[in-house]
Amino acid sequence: MFLPLITLFYFIFPVKLRNGLLLAFSLVFYAWGEPVYVTIMLASIGMNYLFGLGIDRFRSREKTKKALLAVSVVCNLSMLGVFKYADFVIDNLNLLPGVSLPAAGIALPIGISFFTFQAMSYVIDVYRATAPVQKNILNFGLYISLFPQLIAGPIVRYSTVAEQIAHRRTDFDLAAQGIRRFITGLAKKVLIANNVGFLWARISAADAPPAADAWLGAIAFAFQIYFDFSGYSDMAIGLGRIFGFRFLENFDYPYISRSVTEFWRRWHISLGTWFREYLYIPLGGNRRGAAKQVRNILIVWLLTGLWHGASWNFVLWGLYYGVLLLLEKFVVGKILNRAPAAVGRICTLLAVLFGWVLFALDDTGALFSYFGAMFGANGGFGSETAYLLTTNAPTLLIAAFASLPFGARFGKMLSGRAESATRRKRVLFFAAETVWYGLLFLLSTAYLVDSTYNPFIYFRF
Repeated sequence: MFLPLITLFYFIFPVKLRNGLLLAFSLVFYAWGEPVYVTIMLASIGMNYLFGLGIDRFRSREKTKKALLAVSVVCNLSMLGVFKYADFVIDNLNLLPGVSLPAAGIALPIGISFFTFQAMSYVIDVYRATAPVQKNILNFGLYISLFPQLIAGPIVRYSTVAEQIAHRRTDFDLAAQGIRRFITGLAKKVLIANNVGFLWARISAADAPPAADAWLGAIAFAFQIYFDFSGYSDMAIGLGRIFGFRFLENFDYPYISRSVTEFWRRWHISLGTWFREYLYIPLGGNRRGAAKQVRNILIVWLLTGLWHGASWNFVLWGLYYGVLLLLEKFVVGKILNRAPAAVGRICTLLAVLFGWVLFALDDTGALFSYFGAMFGANGGFGSETAYLLTTNAPTLLIAAFASLPFGARFGKMLSGRAESATRRKRVLFFAAETVWYGLLFLLSTAYLVDSTYNPFIYFRF
């Protein structure tokens, strides 16, 4: 009932009341899943709103302004640290001789990593004078809590939506665009990600998978996490478009990348942009010599890993990519640039597959056992290999095609031709498009009704 109600009310409410309406519905949306921790979000909204006002008020007093910024960063990171990392720290302290601390047992508020980073970017941008201060607390609350991207991003910088919060165009054409994008994301999530997720869950739970199964599982997880998260981003972008917001793209076909560096320009773009703008560049980036550049890259990727979760496999995952990026930059980058494109893409895909196994398995023993399986520790083929491959081949082929830009390019080409075609052909194109999206929506809904398997990987972050 939620989406039909908010959409109906939004389009019949006066323009001046729409932000308040969206804020109220967004808080209800969050409170439905987190009835207690909505107070954490409200505290984050109030705290960062006041920090923004304070920095703007003392803009001419550099020391005061810097102090307010520092306090805001400490407060935001402390809130994130307590809720996300308290038990991780306690568990590791308990490994020391004579230490036996009770677990904090603090539940992780949904989406705290995302809305905390959004709030921090606002305060920092106000400090840098790259974004206007928001003096209306309802509008600022809407920026933090807007429901389409609240749970799992993309991480929206205030400077990109400040004008849209104050003035935005909404009409049925934009809403139709948003609905099509939403259905695309929904289909990616439930028709592709969930189905390849079955395969990964089965293989990763096996005691001693052979090499072929292990590689098949790694490929399945790579597709699952891509369509899971990019599908959510598509849904968020589509929902935002319905209400007049134009969120930036979060994925750009990362599996066609020719290098790991390119992969991270295409994957989770909003997070990569955040770390570059608010950590890597302030640390000095590549402007202070090679040694400090190495330091800065390792710091950024260590923290990128920790941002994803309070577990050592995420720390290792972050350092893994930090080392790979350093190797590309200082050792093999020029070789890859000169090599045929196919060589770069294959090398990048292999590196990414190993990275996803590291990302997926938080048990150290299971992780190294799985790596061993990929290298043949349990033999090459098993009794179920042919069965797993043949039964999942259609889904894997669809996933492979959908992860390439050809389908989107073909759709844009047809749309472009339809715009310049005769009235009759435009009507036929519209009818075919309506049937296509209607079919995707019905299939996705039927799958959700019928299936009990509906994990969301990034939900935990």
